[in-house]
Amino acid sequence: MRAGNWLRTDGEQLTGKTLGLVGFGGIAAEMARLAGGAGMRVLAWNRTPKSCPGVTFTELDAVLAESHAVSVHLLLTDETRGLLSAGRLARMRPGAILVNTARGAIVDEAAMLDALRSGQLGHAALDVYDQEPLPAGHPLTTMENVTLSAHSAFRTPEAGDNLIEAALEHCRRIAGESAP
Repeated sequence: MRAGNWLRTDGEQLTGKTLGLVGFGGIAAEMARLAGGAGMRVLAWNRTPKSCPGVTFTELDAVLAESHAVSVHLLLTDETRGLLSAGRLARMRPGAILVNTARGAIVDEAAMLDALRSGQLGHAALDVYDQEPLPAGHPLTTMENVTLSAHSAFRTPEAGDNLIEAALEHCRRIAGESAP
């Protein structure tokens, strides 16, 4: 639109589709709530057992194979680095959407690029990357089936206030622990 184009493409209806959550903490729980409100079936995999109303917890391969959209919600550790490998990306539903707002290194970037090029992945929405900031001319910046943001999906005035309040609360707790 900014370039004067009037490109109209079909969107994706969420109702009746399946959202897969890889990792299940507070953000994933909120995603599950929103997806349920949109009429989506919600599957999740977590490294430790969890339960949540309206969410079916299952094996990672089942989450990948059955989900129309997969959203990553994991911390980056030695165990999660490269978790979404070429093999796992190949197990995803053909044409699925991959959303990663967690950490870039959880997804094998070269394998993701191949999956996007082949159509195995229909779209990737990314807020995190192996290298940040994303270098100019990076292949992800040239692909029509990729949506990019600058590691800023969390940035709202309210989120900033919450971070400051959490830091202050930690300081209060530490100061209280060291008081005689």
